[in-house]
Amino acid sequence: MANRHLVVVGASAGGVEALRTMVARLPADLPATVLVVLHLPQQGRSHLPAILSRAGPLPARHAAEGEPLRNGEILVAPPNHHLVVVNGAVRITHGPRENGHRPAVDPLFRTAARWHGPRVVGVVLSGTLDDGTAGQVAVAQAGGVTVVQDPAEALYPGMPLNVLDHVTVDHVAAAVDLGPLLGRLCREPVDVSAAPEPSPLMRKEAEIVHLEVSPSPDPPGDPAGLGCPQCGGSLFAIDDSALVRYRCRVGHAWSPQSLLAEQSEALESALWMALRTLEDRAALCRRTERAALERGHSHSATRFRSQAMEAEDAAKVMRAALERAEQSTREAISATEQESVGPQPA
Repeated sequence: MANRHLVVVGASAGGVEALRTMVARLPADLPATVLVVLHLPQQGRSHLPAILSRAGPLPARHAAEGEPLRNGEILVAPPNHHLVVVNGAVRITHGPRENGHRPAVDPLFRTAARWHGPRVVGVVLSGTLDDGTAGQVAVAQAGGVTVVQDPAEALYPGMPLNVLDHVTVDHVAAAVDLGPLLGRLCREPVDVSAAPEPSPLMRKEAEIVHLEVSPSPDPPGDPAGLGCPQCGGSLFAIDDSALVRYRCRVGHAWSPQSLLAEQSEALESALWMALRTLEDRAALCRRTERAALERGHSHSATRFRSQAMEAEDAAKVMRAALERAEQSTREAISATEQESVGPQPA
């Protein structure tokens, strides 16, 4: 009988505080490696290892390519790189983004489940949208243990709530209780002989994250009739019974909420570009109208005035659409905040 020796943790907005609280109560003799992905800006430095080292008894540092898994250590994904597991070591890869992120949570969880199955504990903390849900599905399918931070106390409950919507989670706990819980889970015996074999889909998706693997001419899933917001390629729908996801031929992957959010960003960008173009057109037509009037070309001036008015009217419609989109965003943020604090007493 073996023990659970690999803890994989994913977090986004509000995740630093949850991580600090969790690692503060991890046992100093934890018989497992802790791997952490926190969504980060593409550029810039991450001080998360220093923060976690100060917060608890275990040393934390950025993961290095090819280093083995060692008990009692916390390895953090460096900025703009996925942190994944291959057999008994970690890999740092610049592979395709998932859910718009690199590092992303799903590749870490998926590769950990592919190689270590029931010896994995997956933990999803505070964050928005749904990165981590497909990863927890993989952990559960491989016989691992699934854990989420209690959404009622998470600063941003979106990620934990999405996992709860799609996975029968083994444990829901406050951040302050996660450290002792993980210490107990990592000491429980696990019968690895009863572990299910990784599915062909899990194996295939675990390989996609590595740049040295060529894109498959036969991507997983069926054509979805949608375009990838990252590269414009065709998306393929992947239905692994618990969650429908999307992946393009070169490897960009999307869970539903992340795809919707990225489409909204693309739509807003297109609307602003259209508004700028319309206002530029109106300004040019007005300028040309004035020049025509100065030269006594009244017929041309009338034509340019008409074109300017058309562009100005269209710009008003575009501004109204942008205002509606902004209002929708404010309402979504307000709803998220209400979810995070829960119902208020009368």
